[in-house]
Amino acid sequence: MSSQSSVIKRLDGKVALITGGASGLGECTAKLFVKHGAKVLIADIQDELGDSVRQELGTENISYVHCDITCESDVENAVNLAVSKYGKLDIMFNNAGTLGDNEARVTHVSTEDFKRVFDINVLGGFLGAKYAARVMVPAKKGCILFTSSLASKISFGSPHAYKASKHAVAGLTKSLAVELGEYGIRVNCISPYAISTPMFQKSMGITDKKKGEDMIAASSVLKGTVLEPEDFAHAALYLASDEAKFISGVNLPLDGGYSLSNQSWKVGFAALFE
Repeated sequence: MSSQSSVIKRLDGKVALITGGASGLGECTAKLFVKHGAKVLIADIQDELGDSVRQELGTENISYVHCDITCESDVENAVNLAVSKYGKLDIMFNNAGTLGDNEARVTHVSTEDFKRVFDINVLGGFLGAKYAARVMVPAKKGCILFTSSLASKISFGSPHAYKASKHAVAGLTKSLAVELGEYGIRVNCISPYAISTPMFQKSMGITDKKKGEDMIAASSVLKGTVLEPEDFAHAALYLASDEAKFISGVNLPLDGGYSLSNQSWKVGFAALFE
């Protein structure tokens, strides 16, 4: 038996809709879901990238739809398309998000940008959950996932709008888990530490993936390894699979213990010995 055929397909027969699945963490997750037997609909505004992912995999088990997650009719259409194309919806992964303007000072934050970040990160996820629930509640089963951030647990320099929006995503996760649990629907979110994706590199003003990883590793608690998109995808795979059948309402940190340590002590000690 070949190694490929012996792989256990943990999402065999399931249907997933992934927003922001045309690039970055969403793309990596979409590919892993397909590998594990899921039929995946990518919903994104990056049409060329979305179609490229579909063509790269070359299978009928992945498709793409243009979807602006801040537009309610777009989200409704994406959910309806997943159901009409594949017959059902088992997994709704509200992954699309934005960092917004990289302005850390509250006195200089654009009000328009603050609202835009909330529209994408919070409203977009809410709409995904709303229309997925309309399909999942009658079926009495389903899994709704969100991408949050370690910024929902600790504060470490990211813009205020981003941090506040990710706190909101974590709160929405808990609220939905309580309501939808009555219908057998699990709701969880994933909060990764920094990952050297194109979005991270852009926020840091760099273009080199390795340099981004080196920057992240320098402040990591867990040494000797680096958090990669595949690690995020595997966390999503677990939470979406039946192996996590009794896990709901969880904000899962992927941080190598970073949130357990106050990194400012290093700065303080370094100042003492200057």
